[in-house]
Amino acid sequence: METFDSPFGKVVLTAERWNHIVMFHPEILSYRKTLQNVLAHPDITRRSKLDPTVKICYSLIPKRNKYIAIVVKTNTRNFVLTAYLTSKIKHLSL
Repeated sequence: METFDSPFGKVVLTAERWNHIVMFHPEILSYRKTLQNVLAHPDITRRSKLDPTVKICYSLIPKRNKYIAIVVKTNTRNFVLTAYLTSKIKHLSL
């Protein structure tokens, strides 16, 4: 289990969630060390359309012309739900 700083306070990434991420989004594996910076200083933050307690932190990867998106459930214990690469950003802001 790892803990990161974020605009929402401390965020936990469990081994179970990391295993989920690399299973469904293996391209994230090479960005493991980048996750801490993305959570601490996202370029853009959006909220989920379906769940207002879910936030998505985006940071641009210039060489790939894509964003790392980290999905965080914010409640009494903030934790990472998933992470993936994307070329599109969700439109809902905080």
